[in-house]
Amino acid sequence: MMVNKGEQMDQRELLSLEHYLKQYGQQAEIFAGQLELMEHARMEALAGIEALQGLFEADDSTVLLQIGGGASVRAKVPEPDKVLLNIGAEVIVERTNRDAVEFLKDRITEMDASEKRVAEALDRLRTQMNEIAKRIEQGYQQSVQAERGAKAASVDPDE
Repeated sequence: MMVNKGEQMDQRELLSLEHYLKQYGQQAEIFAGQLELMEHARMEALAGIEALQGLFEADDSTVLLQIGGGASVRAKVPEPDKVLLNIGAEVIVERTNRDAVEFLKDRITEMDASEKRVAEALDRLRTQMNEIAKRIEQGYQQSVQAERGAKAASVDPDE
């Protein structure tokens, strides 16, 4: 679909480019949503690490437990070194506090790598979108210039 500077882009090609731009825009929204979800999960894991470390190091094992609807209660954790950990696919295992912290740190490392790959894909997609947008603008400019040229040629200078 390359257009030489001397050739005028036809209407079908412009429509095709607009269609590609729209599709790429939708893909970019999906990637941006994925990045947002990954960042949210990353922040939750960091909060979990902080809470587990604080619980393990504290003299008093009282925590603030959210029970929903904006309500919280103070709860005493009888065994702060025993942590129930969701390792994926709704599988929950019991780990020591330190093992749970290490698992969450490893999960964050994996999320960082995934975020980087998605961000790179999003950057490549946005670059392609910019190139398509430039080609569309070029096509419209050529169309306007051709229209002006046709109007100028159709005006009879003797009238």
